Amino acid sequence: MVKINAKMPSKQVVILTAIAMMAFAGNSLLSRAAFLETAIDPASFTSLRLLSGFVMLWLISFINHQPYKGEGSWISACALFMYAAGFSFAYVSLSTGMGALLLFGAVQATMIGHGIYKGERLSKQQGAGLTLALAGLIGLLFPGLSSPPLFGAILMMGAGVAWGIYSLRGRGVGNPTLVTTGNFLRSIPIALVLSALSFKNADTDLSGFWYAIASGALTSGVGYALWYSVLPFLKATNAATIQLSVPVLAAVAGILFLGEALSFRFMFASIAILGGIALVLIKASNSTRKNEDSN
Repeated sequence: MVKINAKMPSKQVVILTAIAMMAFAGNSLLSRAAFLETAIDPASFTSLRLLSGFVMLWLISFINHQPYKGEGSWISACALFMYAAGFSFAYVSLSTGMGALLLFGAVQATMIGHGIYKGERLSKQQGAGLTLALAGLIGLLFPGLSSPPLFGAILMMGAGVAWGIYSLRGRGVGNPTLVTTGNFLRSIPIALVLSALSFKNADTDLSGFWYAIASGALTSGVGYALWYSVLPFLKATNAATIQLSVPVLAAVAGILFLGEALSFRFMFASIAILGGIALVLIKASNSTRKNEDSN
């Protein structure tokens, strides 16, 4: 059950949260579909996605009477670019659900690892959860007929690490929508450099163009705006746990819309990775609640 803090109707929080998760899953679906069904190259897709994401976030901020005034940072913009570029290049070879599983697993692992680095101690349950998640990852990547392409998997996990760093840097930095707007803006010239370096391999068509625009403006821009609007009304651990639904939604979307197969390896790895991370997050939530009650 999602714990909601207050001042937004609980039904509205649940609905907006569900839409945001579907948007995140849709991002994976649009990206995979673009490289599967159109001629667009990953560098062009990345540039168009970041550009359209900035435009949409700027419009949302303007409509909400919160004009952009230079928020954001170059370090966060670099992390955002590394996430977006790794995400695009990885989806050239990865299936929709596989990519989302590797991405969100790496995001949560990065944030949990940061907590451990900062001195957080793991309980036995959390240690078991991490072990289970690691075993699931090893089983997923172990060579075999249904294992994902190694290079694509490495790129997606790198994208997840970058997004985890971006998320950690974004804690408590003011209005998250405005900060994200600024980071998207700063990431555009970096993406254009990538496109220039990849000019010889550049290619696109009308369908690929619109896939990239939809990925940036709708599933990224609108998705992030919706997520940030409900995030203050969710407990931190609940918010992290909710995001574990994205790989499942992405896998279902890939099966329904792209005809992707669901292997037993993926199913068992998903249960191990997402279940293991959930054990860590749930235990952390219980520990925090006990500390709050004792105070």
